[in-house]
Amino acid sequence: MSKFNSSSGSRQLSTRSSDVDALAQRGYNVGHKIGEGSYATVITAGYSDDTGTGVNLACKIIDKAKAPTDFVNKFFPRELEILTKIDHSNIIQIHSILQRGPKIFIFMRYAENGDLLSHIKKTGPIEEKQARIWFLQMAKALKYLHSLDIAHRDLKCENILLSKRLNIKLADFGFARYCRDDSGREMKSETYCGSAAYAAPEVVCGRPYDPKLADAWSLGVILFIMMNAKMPFDDSNLAKLLEDQRNRKFAFRRKLQDSISAQAKATVSVLLEPDANARWNLREIINCAWLRSIEDSPPATP
Repeated sequence: MSKFNSSSGSRQLSTRSSDVDALAQRGYNVGHKIGEGSYATVITAGYSDDTGTGVNLACKIIDKAKAPTDFVNKFFPRELEILTKIDHSNIIQIHSILQRGPKIFIFMRYAENGDLLSHIKKTGPIEEKQARIWFLQMAKALKYLHSLDIAHRDLKCENILLSKRLNIKLADFGFARYCRDDSGREMKSETYCGSAAYAAPEVVCGRPYDPKLADAWSLGVILFIMMNAKMPFDDSNLAKLLEDQRNRKFAFRRKLQDSISAQAKATVSVLLEPDANARWNLREIINCAWLRSIEDSPPATP
């Protein structure tokens, strides 16, 4: 990680204007805020190298001085390590990671068409042909992560971005973790991560869980939302949510169910399987009949 504080003994400046000036010296021009979370702010940015070649970026700014100790010492270092290891056409590309005092600036490629949730709110249910292409891109990205023994643990429509050419870019690895320890032994997750509406029943009930299979459940929720423009389960009451999950109480919209193929519905069903041991993993999903019927999926581009 590149550090650009002027010297070890110099006083760190934390005002926005000094940050802007320091970033400008590195070729980065910051823009406006496009998102905000508990410990981070996301802004637009641009970068120009010495030749004048420019690229549009987004920048995630994390102020470690304002974040909880557990986040600073555990989750954030793991996120940085994972970000430096992954490289896939359907995962948002990291441009650079810079540090200035307690602030970390993570520059990544800008997704011009925003996130999947905003897209669905704007356009409504996604036609099955397009949903299948996007779902395959998500599944490939997730299978790649799982092949590296990395689980995302916060899959949701807000973390699925759309590039300029409308390809999927999986983002936000704040809760990502490795699934094996240093000796190669598989590790269960015990941390409640992500949003309840996308969380698998084994996560909601607080049991140690297989994070890869929990990711598969979240992927099923996203697929359901794409084709129905609504959530499969109501998360306003966790006890009721868990009961509905275990009893498979989700239903496709009546006005849409006849236009959704049996194979698409079956794909949702094997992912929203409350028994984690019976739930399909990413290898099985990518080889399912619904996705195999795609003859030529458009290649993802940066």
